[in-house]
Amino acid sequence: MNREVIQAGRSGVLPVDKGAGLTSFQVVAHLRRLLRAPRIGHGGTLDPAATGLLPILVGEATKLTPYLVDLDKEYLATVRLGVTTDTQDLSGAMLETRPVPGLGVADVERALLVFVGSIRQVPPMYSALHHEGRRLYELAREGVEVERRPREVRVHSIVLESVALPDFTIRVCCGKGFYVRTLAADLGAVLGPGGALASLVRTRVGPYRLENAVTWESVREARDGGALWPRLLPPDSALDVMQEARLSSDGARAFVNGQSVTDPGAPGPVRVYGPDGVFLGIGARRGAHVKPERLLHADPPRPRVLPA
Repeated sequence: MNREVIQAGRSGVLPVDKGAGLTSFQVVAHLRRLLRAPRIGHGGTLDPAATGLLPILVGEATKLTPYLVDLDKEYLATVRLGVTTDTQDLSGAMLETRPVPGLGVADVERALLVFVGSIRQVPPMYSALHHEGRRLYELAREGVEVERRPREVRVHSIVLESVALPDFTIRVCCGKGFYVRTLAADLGAVLGPGGALASLVRTRVGPYRLENAVTWESVREARDGGALWPRLLPPDSALDVMQEARLSSDGARAFVNGQSVTDPGAPGPVRVYGPDGVFLGIGARRGAHVKPERLLHADPPRPRVLPA
């Protein structure tokens, strides 16, 4: 049996530092060629101009995509004041320029407080959201603008890192569905002169951190997947915040056959393991029972390596 066939059965998460100018799909396509894996996806889109952490899901781990998308994320963002663009970042067409007043640290920090907590945010036209069967960015490129309803999003914290007008840099920790580009534009409006996102780096997705990711240079220079497979983390490495259930042999057999099993505990999602420590999938605990929601037929047990 050749190496490619053996590797094709492996599953896990590969945290990658996405390079600038690449779409998330291009990163996935490149790694699909290198790893020769039948199924590869990613755990949350990054704009082409942005860099930073992009979790790549390989094999059975692709079944966990909805759970990775739901993880909290952290970004380091630089906002440029005095400019307004159609994309809300500097890659777009300039709509307006205005002089930047002499704002101080206290002025910027006051503006940041408005955007912490549960807030309502209008998604940008240049986004992958759908409207009547089409992506919003497709309509935007045709010069069409449609009404977008504000969506409730969660911002855990925004920390001001530095101010060097017309720019300032912030660290944002947020939940799913949050657009940092829109935050930049909204901050510019609150501060007065308008604003756009000048640069964006995603530094964390759930337990995965940028400093532990595979560099884009390493991915680009790899001739095959030989150097990348050892960097794969177990599929369940993304789920440490989730409750855990350990089943008996009979319980594990029933669970992987789609049957609910007895396992009393707090209600909610549960990562489920067999008696030998093999990760079986995710279940939903209701009362004394756990019902299968996502079943994984992944690798046999191996040393469990978690993100630092």
